[in-house]
Amino acid sequence: MTGFPILTVMIALPVVAAIACLFMSAQGARWTALLTTFALLAAGILLWLGFDPAGAQWQYVERVDLFGRFSWALGIDGIALMLIVLSVFLMPICIGASWEAIEKRVPEYMAAFLLMESLMIGVFAAQDLFLFYIFFEAGLIPMYLIIGIWGGADRIYASYKFFLYTLLGSVLMLVAMLWMAREAGTTDIPTLMAHDFPVQAQTWLFLAFFASFAVKMPMWPVHTWLPDAHVQAPTAGSVILAGVLLKMGGYGFIRFSLPMFPQASAELFWLVMGLSMVAVVYTSLVALVQSDMKKLIAYSSVAHMAFVTIGLFAFNRQGLEGAMLVMLSHGLVSGALFLCVGVIYDRLHTREIARYGGLSDNMPKYALFFMLFTMASVGLPGTSGFVGEFLSLVGGYKANSLVAFVATTGIILGAAYMLYLYARVCYGKLDKPDVAAMPDLSKRELALLAPIAIAVLWMGVYPESFLKPIRRDIGVVVARLEQTGFQGDAHVTAGKPSAIPAAAAHEGAHH
Repeated sequence: MTGFPILTVMIALPVVAAIACLFMSAQGARWTALLTTFALLAAGILLWLGFDPAGAQWQYVERVDLFGRFSWALGIDGIALMLIVLSVFLMPICIGASWEAIEKRVPEYMAAFLLMESLMIGVFAAQDLFLFYIFFEAGLIPMYLIIGIWGGADRIYASYKFFLYTLLGSVLMLVAMLWMAREAGTTDIPTLMAHDFPVQAQTWLFLAFFASFAVKMPMWPVHTWLPDAHVQAPTAGSVILAGVLLKMGGYGFIRFSLPMFPQASAELFWLVMGLSMVAVVYTSLVALVQSDMKKLIAYSSVAHMAFVTIGLFAFNRQGLEGAMLVMLSHGLVSGALFLCVGVIYDRLHTREIARYGGLSDNMPKYALFFMLFTMASVGLPGTSGFVGEFLSLVGGYKANSLVAFVATTGIILGAAYMLYLYARVCYGKLDKPDVAAMPDLSKRELALLAPIAIAVLWMGVYPESFLKPIRRDIGVVVARLEQTGFQGDAHVTAGKPSAIPAAAAHEGAHH
């Protein structure tokens, strides 16, 4: 693979296919989109197989200087690799989910999804600050169109809210990026990750980036765009929004905020942890009272993403590795749950939980898949949800025991609302004639849910295959954070970060 610009090809191919789709019939566009996403999935698998966890930190690097400081610079480490693999894995499933559900303006719809895929890969592969910003912001446009054109009744309101929230957060980030480029004299992300910015400037830079990533995650209290966007988006739109777009915020923290502004990250520990603790409990309680399935899963997403921020800001290896696994697991599980909602919505055209009941009688295959993904969302051992949440909690506990305690209540509440949802939809009496007449999963729907089910179990049983590529890159971030001398609970009692002896830090890294 050396010398072949595989990342450029992966970004360019969907764009070419998207343009081609616009000149095709509906059926032609569907097949073009499906074949293109499968080609990208194959390329993603090649990336993973060819990636050497013991090799250089940045692999598949490409660089073409364009003008001024701006360059077309691409390359991935293990963290970016896993998120690219997640994106290319979910995309053919999204196209399959839209096969029959989308009937109007099909070529434009498929083009929007392909464009989205190109931009998502670009975000994770970009190695130039401004190239990252362009991909990060441009990803808004196809999603805005997907919600605004193919969404539900309130789609215009939801799409504007989504667009404005995420755009406003990112303006501050651009100002910070301009300052950083001038201060460090480069826009190269790997160089900036090792650059020591002045301590007094770090806080402002951190908050500017935080404004953007917190909205993208989304963190409480800037999460209110998410339930609206999810409820109005078509099924595949919800899958990709929950599966990949929310991960861009977590990726931003791990790529920019923690390694570039370690001192500010340590000083603002309580800001992030405080918001995360509120999010875990508050959004779980809100999820408990929802009557709309999609809204319930959307609020559960906010609670799950709070585990990511708790893990990231625990400043230790377990926390960071756990946060990455929670991101990957949540991408699979929430995507699958939205697909499950889409399956029954296509039959009955309602998402009201009260309209269903007793589905395990006439849709046993559906009930089985739904059960698996419900359990993964709750964090049952043996599923992908358990590994990430467990590591995040261990990391959180090492950083601060109060944080871990509050986060654990979130897991208990998570079990409450997910099992309550499952009980009301799949158990009880099958007494509504239209519900009783609903057919079980078709072959197409089975083909969409089965690969996710396999991935969820694989990650739960053998998480090492997902941890191995990211281990060294997490180590690099932890090493940067250890320079700040931040030491969990000691930080609380002393009121300011206390230094850790280098030997202890080294030992912790090995552990």
